Amino acid sequence: MIHPIHEKWAKLLTDYCTSVKPGDNVLLYIQTPAIDMARALTRQVLKMGAKPIMRLYYPEFEQDVYELASDRYFESEPSFELAEIKQIDAWIRIGAPSNTKSLQNADKKKVAAAMKQNRPVQNIRLNETRWVGTLYPTAALAQDADMSLDEYEKFVYGAMFLYDEDPVAQWNEIHSMQEKLINRLKVANEVHIKGDGTDLKMNVKDRIWVNSAGLKNMPSGEVFTGPIENSANGTITYKIPSSVRGVEVENVRLTFKDGKVVDAHADKGNDLLQAQLETDDGARFLGELGIGTNYNIQKPTKQILYDEKIGGTIHLALGQSYPETLGTNDSAIHWDMICDLRKGGAIYLDGELFQENGEFKL
Repeated sequence: MIHPIHEKWAKLLTDYCTSVKPGDNVLLYIQTPAIDMARALTRQVLKMGAKPIMRLYYPEFEQDVYELASDRYFESEPSFELAEIKQIDAWIRIGAPSNTKSLQNADKKKVAAAMKQNRPVQNIRLNETRWVGTLYPTAALAQDADMSLDEYEKFVYGAMFLYDEDPVAQWNEIHSMQEKLINRLKVANEVHIKGDGTDLKMNVKDRIWVNSAGLKNMPSGEVFTGPIENSANGTITYKIPSSVRGVEVENVRLTFKDGKVVDAHADKGNDLLQAQLETDDGARFLGELGIGTNYNIQKPTKQILYDEKIGGTIHLALGQSYPETLGTNDSAIHWDMICDLRKGGAIYLDGELFQENGEFKL
């Protein structure tokens, strides 16, 4: 028997998030600890008259690839994956790691090479399919979040409003609230971020702000744009940990000059940080500025899906821009890092206070 909350989740992912239609090819990319959701999603896709295409991955798959694959493996063209993604209408991924540290000691150059290799597939998925990514609550994720599994499950389902009678209505409310923020942001030229170890300015004139209310990530709750590529100047400190494919990085400090990272250091994972910055020319420039608005998410969990949405935080991504923002930075990486502004931080738009201590001033 399928748990009622899994049925509700599957309906949210297929109906609201990806708008599955009769005749669609729907790729379900699911890690095996989330097998309950595999069935819930399959049944939901079939009910909607679409075709489920199942891809189950055991949690250590990437670990084995980085350990055993040769350099030739990462240099080869992803021809099969390209042929497949071109036939996909909707793409749903449910991550469910059983060990979030499994890639901590992976070869950092192989990690970067894998991201570069997958870029053509990723570009098609992001721009030509209806897609959404989410995370299934596992014991490993609960441990990282310093919660019991029961507490973590409640956190996960609460962040998606699955305990509400009508989760879609809640996401529509968030969309309306974020539209008010965008109405102010879209007439701004300069964004100035201030906080502990942070004093950074950038220009967003004529860039488009995107209202993210659960159609790509679930949960969501952010507004974002692509800063003008050569405009960032100053320093930012990210005290909320982040990771790249399970490899953790903590206390990152970046200094920008005319848009480019000219100095970078991390207290933990500095080797990964330096390797990512050397991926390509665009890796040292910003591809995204995002502002978190989901106040159902209050504490960091070491998962970017949740942490970048924390109400009262901002995140900046090194690397690839999203075309819908009119950003032009080109890179194989897109790495979000989060700066918490809830205790003494502020955002100014053209010198006018927009947010203080995590609260918007409209």
